[in-house]
Amino acid sequence: MAGGWAKDGAVSEQIEASISDELARMNARRAPAGESLTHCADCEEEIPEARRLAIPGVKLCIDCQEERDGVQRQRGGINRRGSKDSQLK
Repeated sequence: MAGGWAKDGAVSEQIEASISDELARMNARRAPAGESLTHCADCEEEIPEARRLAIPGVKLCIDCQEERDGVQRQRGGINRRGSKDSQLK
């Protein structure tokens, strides 16, 4: 059911576009590449061999990686595609 000037299926298209954008953003994150370090780049602790083999190119120990993963970048909380405010501007 479309409302106003929107065509049928517009809401579904917005949801699919938002999901596609988020997937593209996640896939664009750089994965570790190259040779793994033997010691953590942050704290200088030794990185276990099992971790180096499991994640090629790893540069951080588990503790430092968990600390970095816990810090999230602030992102806008508004879906601009579906925001009525964005249509008024």
